Amino acid sequence: MSDTRRRVKVYTLNEDRQWDDRGTGHVSSTYVERLKGTSLLVRAESDGSLLLESKINPNTAYQKQQDTLIVWSEAENYDLALSFQEKAGCDEIWEKICQVQGKDPSLEITQDPIDESEEERFEEMPETSHLVELPACELARLEEIADLVTSVLSSPIRREKLALALVGEGYIKKLLQLFRTCEDLENREGLHHLYEIVRGVLFLNKATLFEVMFSDDCIMDVVGCLEYDPALVQPKRHREFLTKTAKFKEVIPIRDSELRQKIHQTYRVQYIQDIILPTPSVFEENFLSTLTSFIFFNKVEIVSMLQEDEKFLTEVFAQLTDEATEHTKRRELVNFFKEFCAFSQTLQPQNRDAFFKTLANLGILPALEIIMGMDDLQVRAAATDIFSYLVEFSPSMVREFVMQEPQQADDDDVLLINLVIKQMICDSDPELGGAVQLMGLLRTLIDPENMLAPTNKTEKTEFLSFFYKYCMHVLTAPLLANTAEESKGEGFTTLASSRPSISQPLFVRGTKTLSIWFIDLPEDSTKVNPVCPDNFQTAQLLSLILELLTFCVEHHTYHIKNYIMNKDLLRRVLVLMNSKHTFLALCALRFMRRIIGLKDEYYNRYIIKGNLFEPVINALLDNGTRYNLLNSAIIELFEFIKVEDIKFLIAHIVDNFYKALESIEYVQTFKGLKGRYEQEKARQSRSLPRYRREARSLEDDEEMWFNEDEEEDDTDAGVEKRVEEDFPESYGKFMGAKKAKENEDKENPPKRTASGSFKFTFSHSAGTTNGSGGTSSKPASSSSPAAPNGSAGKAASLPAAPTVKTGLIGLVDYPDDEDEEDEEEDVEEEEELSPRKRPRLGS
Repeated sequence: MSDTRRRVKVYTLNEDRQWDDRGTGHVSSTYVERLKGTSLLVRAESDGSLLLESKINPNTAYQKQQDTLIVWSEAENYDLALSFQEKAGCDEIWEKICQVQGKDPSLEITQDPIDESEEERFEEMPETSHLVELPACELARLEEIADLVTSVLSSPIRREKLALALVGEGYIKKLLQLFRTCEDLENREGLHHLYEIVRGVLFLNKATLFEVMFSDDCIMDVVGCLEYDPALVQPKRHREFLTKTAKFKEVIPIRDSELRQKIHQTYRVQYIQDIILPTPSVFEENFLSTLTSFIFFNKVEIVSMLQEDEKFLTEVFAQLTDEATEHTKRRELVNFFKEFCAFSQTLQPQNRDAFFKTLANLGILPALEIIMGMDDLQVRAAATDIFSYLVEFSPSMVREFVMQEPQQADDDDVLLINLVIKQMICDSDPELGGAVQLMGLLRTLIDPENMLAPTNKTEKTEFLSFFYKYCMHVLTAPLLANTAEESKGEGFTTLASSRPSISQPLFVRGTKTLSIWFIDLPEDSTKVNPVCPDNFQTAQLLSLILELLTFCVEHHTYHIKNYIMNKDLLRRVLVLMNSKHTFLALCALRFMRRIIGLKDEYYNRYIIKGNLFEPVINALLDNGTRYNLLNSAIIELFEFIKVEDIKFLIAHIVDNFYKALESIEYVQTFKGLKGRYEQEKARQSRSLPRYRREARSLEDDEEMWFNEDEEEDDTDAGVEKRVEEDFPESYGKFMGAKKAKENEDKENPPKRTASGSFKFTFSHSAGTTNGSGGTSSKPASSSSPAAPNGSAGKAASLPAAPTVKTGLIGLVDYPDDEDEEDEEEDVEEEEELSPRKRPRLGS
């Protein structure tokens, strides 16, 4: 029993004036030798760790609130609170605090912090003046009462004394009776005084006064007093709003009368704080801190009471998912859950975790799946808010649920994430406020940074595979639909262009989406502005999708790369570079910039193969001399390529586009690219002398062999005889091949150059980059070496004779060509064998 009585929650007040839960434990008051005094100790009920160790200082102001709260400040801007489970435990600790400070336990506050000058004045006052004497509660003395209440607000001690006097004499209820009288008599002056009095009493910031003022029989009269602000010509009608306009709806009957009363009270007090009371000035910020705490603890109590009522929540979920539930009823149930989840945000992390786990066990996610598929816009919006609370609480819980859905449903369209994506795409708000919110939720769900839970190391791989298999096509559908390449169609329109090699996109408004047609333009046509999506909402939606895809490029290296390659996605995205909405063109450019920023060789080859710099350069040229964000972003893209020295891209840009870019001189980016290109060519050309020297040495050796032929004729017979004796079988085969070769060489002798050596010519196709192509269209093999006339046999019989290799013939050899060829075969599996893929000579 003692454990329950001493069970407390420890709270601290944060910078936003919100209470943070530090944990639940049991409190005791013990003398601590290290602190040299009696202290309050709170040990966690879970592991016994020390949650709080606070010495009871003689000069600290402790305040008792609502019978179960003790609040105090230990330092500037550091407030603490103990919330007791039972009133008896709170009374015991309060008596101990008062005993240490020598105070009367009947007081609600031990003392207030006061400045030195006020303390001196207080000590000089006679004893009888320590008590605040209230004027008689009469109409004639309302002005005097108002002046008294206003005058004490600057003094902590006088505020406390006045609060005690107001509570002790039941003064608040007497004042509210005068309010009714003044209103009946239409005494406007008296009503203005009552406004000042009630407002001042609220600023006394005392929980004991709030309990009286916010009780069922007083709160509406308090609201009435606050309607008569002297600064207003006509009084406000807050009571009319609270009683007639604002309706309390019980979607499921609440049987607990205490809970119902707490809900009514919290709503009305929140209305007073947010609507009726003016925004406090810098000097009044702390005047209503207790009012904020009052609302906070009320909300905590409401959520706890609802959460503990299992029958209530079970009935709510049953009706929410029941197909027979009326449409209006279901809307009210969804709005109830929305408010319920909003209230849960006042809970501290431990309590909030328990709350959402309760909802998950009751089936909140399957219920949301049903609700988000409904046609009612308000219901879907409320469901989106609930979904956002769940994603914020636990993305892993949501991911685990959605990965199980394909096993239970055959249609991808009914998957929860696809419903979220569709709601984002179909947002009717012109500013796409809901779509922006949903995009943020999707980004949270697909972010690998929060998939690193040690309990489930495969979550990242499994979820991303699921997302790209079942959901990515839904996300990119609007983008692909608005950039679909067609050759024919109704409403076909020809656009003129000064660059006939480039197809211009034409956006055509359809019934539900925007379609796009590509038109090949004639050579002699003139340039006009392309017609791009003129609907801001559509452009805004495409920009959101591109933002999410850009995020995927940065964080999903493997999955997004395969998707981009298979769908040729970058080409489709770059169509949007022609949009008249600059922000959309920038989104498309940013997508490409992220891809290039990875410096991935697969991406670079994909860009070059598709000639995907063309739309970007066209956009730069179309922009002309305008100095704007689009111009700077495009130049930054090329500057990055230059600084990072991405040779593959530099060579492609200079070879294909430098003539169009060389006139741009206000930046040195393109000249720098040209310089990098020339440097690389010079570096490669410096390696040519080595190849030429080797080639010349071969020619000299060959000439020497021919000059020595006559001398060797005399010795050939002896050599052949010795070889025949040593290797009879091999010699026979070799001589047969030699004679066949000599006959062939006599028929087709090589041409002799002016220097007497022989010149070998190789044809290079456009696709050959490594110089391995030969004159024959058939692959060369090791059985047919390329050698001078008559040298084949000698090269085979004499070890000193060098062998001709094609690697010495090519002028430029890229060592990574073979890797590049293998990678391109992955991109185009059915591509025919090109010259660059043929085996090299002499291999």
